Order: sequence, then structure tokens, then C-alpha cells
Amino acid sequence: MTSEPAIPSDSGTAPDTAALAKIVARQRAEMDRLRDQAATSTVVERAKGAVMALTGCSPDAAGEELVKRAKAAHRTLLEECWLTLGDLVPPLSAGAPGPDLHAARPETTLVQHDTTDLSRLGKALVRVGTPQDLARCLLEHLSPGAEADAIMIYTLLPSGGLALIGHAGIDETLAAQWRHVPPLSGIAALESLRTREPRWLEDIRSDSERHLLIGNPPERWLSRAWVPVVTQDTAEVCIGFLRAQGGAFAPHHREHLVAVAQLCAGRLRAFDSRTEPAADDAVQTVFDALPGASLLLTPLRAASGEVEDYRVAAATEEAFDALGRTGRELVGLRLLECFPNLADEPLWQGCLHTLTSGEPYDGEPFAQQAMVAGISELSTYTVRVAKLGGSLALTWIRHDSSDLQEQRLADVQRLGNLGWANWNLLTHEVGWSSQVYAVLDRDPADGPLRITALPELALAEDVPALTRAVGDLVRRGRPLAVPFRIRAADGVRHLRVVAEAVTDAQGVPVEVHGFLQDLTAQRRAELALVESEQAILTQHDVLRTERTLAARLQHALLPLPTHPLSLAGLRVEVAYLPAQSGVHVGGDWFSAIELPDGDALFVVGDVAGHGVDAVATMAQLRFTAKGMVITGSSLTGALARLNTLLLHSRDSHGTATMVLARYSPAEHRLVWAQAGHPPPLLQRAGEVRYLGRPSGMLLGASGSPAFEEAECRLEPGDRLMLYTDGLVERPSEGIDRGLKRLAEAVVSHQADGPGSLRPLLAELLEGERRDDVCVLDIRVPYDEI
Repeated sequence: MTSEPAIPSDSGTAPDTAALAKIVARQRAEMDRLRDQAATSTVVERAKGAVMALTGCSPDAAGEELVKRAKAAHRTLLEECWLTLGDLVPPLSAGAPGPDLHAARPETTLVQHDTTDLSRLGKALVRVGTPQDLARCLLEHLSPGAEADAIMIYTLLPSGGLALIGHAGIDETLAAQWRHVPPLSGIAALESLRTREPRWLEDIRSDSERHLLIGNPPERWLSRAWVPVVTQDTAEVCIGFLRAQGGAFAPHHREHLVAVAQLCAGRLRAFDSRTEPAADDAVQTVFDALPGASLLLTPLRAASGEVEDYRVAAATEEAFDALGRTGRELVGLRLLECFPNLADEPLWQGCLHTLTSGEPYDGEPFAQQAMVAGISELSTYTVRVAKLGGSLALTWIRHDSSDLQEQRLADVQRLGNLGWANWNLLTHEVGWSSQVYAVLDRDPADGPLRITALPELALAEDVPALTRAVGDLVRRGRPLAVPFRIRAADGVRHLRVVAEAVTDAQGVPVEVHGFLQDLTAQRRAELALVESEQAILTQHDVLRTERTLAARLQHALLPLPTHPLSLAGLRVEVAYLPAQSGVHVGGDWFSAIELPDGDALFVVGDVAGHGVDAVATMAQLRFTAKGMVITGSSLTGALARLNTLLLHSRDSHGTATMVLARYSPAEHRLVWAQAGHPPPLLQRAGEVRYLGRPSGMLLGASGSPAFEEAECRLEPGDRLMLYTDGLVERPSEGIDRGLKRLAEAVVSHQADGPGSLRPLLAELLEGERRDDVCVLDIRVPYDEI
């Protein structure tokens, strides 16, 4: 760019038009020069990437090779770069012209567009170190439109079969199933290698008839391409591009995939020409003879020089990874493939530190399931990393049995809150584990105590028994197991000492070994349990007394008739069965009386809750309901007033359900109302049905309830049953099931004589009753008119 001013410095004269034109021309020329330079630089870099991918050389060597070729062919560097890139992609058709090297406009043709993608891929291929890396790179960098959902790379074996050397986009299970392919017919990859021509599988139905398709199920990939990597008229490697989408490959996509396979030839040759595998085989032979679990790791560096992963160059037979692979199965894999979460663990930083500084790294112990002498057991390991030339040796060190047993003994002492102790009665040497000091709340600096001094730590009440037991142990060799208490910083502790003596040939005790255990938590739990049991017994006695009182009160307020009642020409049987579980009396009740005008009043109710309060509320509702109906109140009016009574009475027990029914013998008409209660059951001519419930809600639940009446005409031979919910409700089942069970039982018991209610209830109430049951069984005699 020029720095000349656009206007002359002499401001007193007019601008020189010719001078301005020269400045604009120079600027335009400079812009064209910079644009050409940028285009040339881009093409050169792409050509260098292609040469690097094809030959496996470095960037500098690729640049020198391009310059050398240009001089030898008397071309410019730009022309040589375009020829190098153009050779990667065959023409779109037989008659299609090649690229215009002098125009240098890559965006004008599809071939040159694919060349851009190939150049980008070529640069990415330079960093791959294994066929597995190559498969991942292809999956990530394929040209848009030609992408694949999975990549598989097979190499031809001397036996004529195939071996999977790289894959991406498929799981390890499928890779293991197709790792080795025998020389069978119908294998598209084998056919492609034999003919050195691509195989395009684009119709899953027809392809599945002619080929053995990879996949579980094969429909996972609806189209596939198997492209051979042809070098010097031979093909030993085939690359599979597997797509989830179906349909044919477009012509330019086919040409692009063929070019991709040609581009990979250089990297594949680089893999084969390296001298490392021979060296790796020698190292692996050494590792095969080594005991224990070890890996030899070769660092893999990014373009910036930072370590991005490690390749497993060799592995001992006992080496393992997170997926269960062992030994030689790990060779060639990346470390993060073996341990995906390793990058977030301290071991990763330890490897980097060892690689940089050369200082060994020792990790923290960890537990790992492993096979020891053919038996699977949980072993403790420590990882050690050491530098070996430019590589790392990573070794798992398993703790030996003595270390393991010592660790287990320490865990037992800690978890059991106990410690071992030894007393030599001849030398007076004493050995305590660290846990004994913790149990006795004694400072380790004060040292251990002789066994005869142990009673000095006990509370005064426990000293005599402990002294006698210790004396019998050290003098007569009698084992002891004695509880005692000590006073510690956190309060009184409950301890136990268990010990036995080792005697000489004459039977004289010479040594004592045993353990001391802290039982404070257990003792406190036992005391709390005793106190809880006593409280439960006391509460049970109170509840039993309350039940007795409530039962007597209920019996006094709700006497049961011993014979069927005759009311308004109807025969009425009454049953009341208290609950068999629990200690409370319920609030179920009934009324069956004849009114002054000759009508009959039937009431069944259930007060929420149990005990004296429920009985008291029951009595209040029972007598109030009868009184209001006798004095002329309607059924709905009585329910409304009872609802108000429950809402505003301090002595009420909350809520209640109820059925009120009034029978007029002159009209054979039954008028009834309900408040949240199950409907009456009517049996007529051998069939049963429940009466449709009129509107009515739970008593005591709302300040403005709505109650309605319903009526039913009774006929000779009819049977009407009023009952409480204890007859139809069962734990863990709906009320509908109980209502159905009651209807079926009534149908099966057709007897209508006195006492017929008892067998019906015996069948319905099998097992333990958890709620009270109250039933009014109303019969209309056949001679009733």
C-alpha cells in the first residue's frame, strides 16, 4: 500500500487529476498483487498437505519436493501445485477438461472444490499415527455430502481373508465380531480388492441377497461403498464408507471417495514402511515375559507439540483396561481409548510430569478386581510411571499378601471399634495396636498398661469383677470376657475385654493376648430399646384401658337387640361386629325405631376415628338425629343441622357419614338421604342392585352442604341392607370390588328366616377385621300389603 497523500501539500492549488489517477492505479495494482499472493499461498499450502499425506514427509520436505518438481518440469510453483492437486481427483467425465492452471480460480469447478476438501483432509492425515487414527480422521473430515456414519478399514491377509485394522463409528462388540473375515463369497470388501474396483451397495434389499452385510441389524447402514486403495496395480487395503441414509452415491461423491482412498495410500505406506513395528515386536516379546501389569506408552503430540494422548506400544499379559481387554489386545490403542476418564485424573498429570522432568510418579492406592491364582478377588494396586527413553513405562504394582492382610486387619479394627493387645507376663513387654489407645481414650505417648493395671481405668462399681477376672487369667490361665466402664472425655464408655493365656509346659501362664472393644453405641442402643419397650407397654396399657372404657360406654349407649325387631310391619335384624385388630373402639352406630305416626326410622352412621371421642360423637349424632326426625324435621333438614353441629361443637370428633331412611307402611314407600355413605342394597326376586345415591356430602366437611332425598317403593319379599364401610372395604382394593363382593354374597344366601344374617357376614368377613361393621338387614314379609 502507498502512503502518499491524496491531495498535494500545497493547499492553495487545485488537486492534480493525473496525480490522483496514478495513486489509484498503484493501489489497485497492490490489491491485485496481494490477492494473487493470498491465492497462491492457499494453493501451495494445500498442495503441501497432499504431498505430506501421500508420502508421510514433513511440511518442509513437502515444500522442497514441490519446488524440485517445478524446476524439473520447467513450470511455475503455482502450476506444479495445481497439477499435484488435480492428479488427486479424476475428471468428472471422460470429456471434461482439466483445470485452467493459469486462471487459478478453484471455486469455478466442482473438481477444484473437491480438491479443497482433499487438501484439508491431507493436512489432517499428516497427524494420524495408526490405522485406527486414520479411520477417525476420515469420519471427521470427509467432504460435505459424501459423509459417512461409519468407517471400516480392512487389510488382505496371506490366507485370503480380511483383518480389520481400523474403524470408527461402530461399537467394540461389532468390531470384535467382524475383526477377522474368512475368504468367503459375498464379501463386498474382498470383491473390491480382487477386482481393484469400488463396490457401491445402494439398495439394501438386493444387496442383502447378494452380499453378507456388516451390521446388527444390517439395516443400520442402508448404503455402503467399499473402495480399494490401489498402489502400483495392487490392492491390499480396502476402505468401507457406511451410510445410514439410503440411495445411490452421486457421481461426484463417488469420485471424491475414490480420491480419498488414493489420498490415504501415502499414510498407509508410511505405516508399512516404518521401522517401529519391528522394534515394537521385539519390545512386546520382552513384555510378554515380564510379570505383573505394565504398559509401554508412546506420546502422541498435536501440531502445537502438546501431548494429546499416548499409544500403547507394548503390554504385558496381566495388563488390563476399563473395558476388560488384556495383554496384546491393548497394543496399538490409545490410552484414552483404554481409560476414557483418565484425562480428568491425577495419573494423567503424573504422566505429563514424568515425561517432562524424568521424575517417576507414584499414584494413590486403589482397589481393582483381578484374577489371582485363577480366583477373582479385589486387590489393591499402586500405579507407577517411569520414563524410558522418549516413552513411558506404566506399571500396576499389586500389594503383596502381607500388606493386604495388614490393611484388612486395620479395617476390621476400625470398623469394629476394637484393638488387639499382647502382654508378656515374663518380660512384662506390652504390645497394643493403635486402636486400643482410641478405645481407652489414652494418649499413645503415655504408652501401654500392664494387664494387672487395667482395672485402674474402670469405674468404681466395675473394679471388683474386673480385678477377679484378670487375676484368674494371669494366675490360673482362665479366659476372660468381662464388660466394664471407663470415664472418657466424651463421657462414660462401655467396654469389653476378651483375652486368653498362653501357658508353658507346666501350665503356667506366660503370655496373654486378646482385644478390647468399645460397645458404647451398642449399649446406648440397647438402653434406648428398653426404654422404648417400656414406653410402648405403658402406652399399650393406657390404650387398653381406654378401649375398655369406650366399649362399656358404647354398649351403654348402643344396646344390641337379642332378637329380630318388628317395626312398621318390617322384620329387622341388627349386627354389630367390632374390629379385631387395634386397641380402639370405633364410632359405627345404628338406630331402628318406630315413630309416633307409625312410620319406621332407620339410621346407620360412621364417625371418623376411634376411641372415647368417637363414641361420644356417635352418641351425640345418634340421639340428635332421632330427636329431630321425631319432632318433625325432614331427613335432609336433619342432615343439615347435624352438619352444623359437627362444625361448631368443640366436643365433636370431626367428620361422619350417615344414611337416614323413613318407611311409610301405608304407602310401602321408603324415603332416604345420605351424607357421604355407601348406598343401600336392595334384593328383589333373587336379583340385587344398589339404590341410586341422592346428592349428599360428608358431615362436618363443609359449611354449606347440599342434601337431597330419594324414594323407593318396597314390595313383599324385598330385602334392604344398610351397612357401614367396614363391610365392603379391604386394604389395597377399591370400594367397587367390595360392593361387588357384597352383592354376590347376598345372591348366594337366599334364606330369609331369622338368623340368616350371621352366615352371610361369616362369609364376607373372612380373616382379621380392621374396622367395625354395623348392618341393618330389613325384610318385607310376603304377607305385607
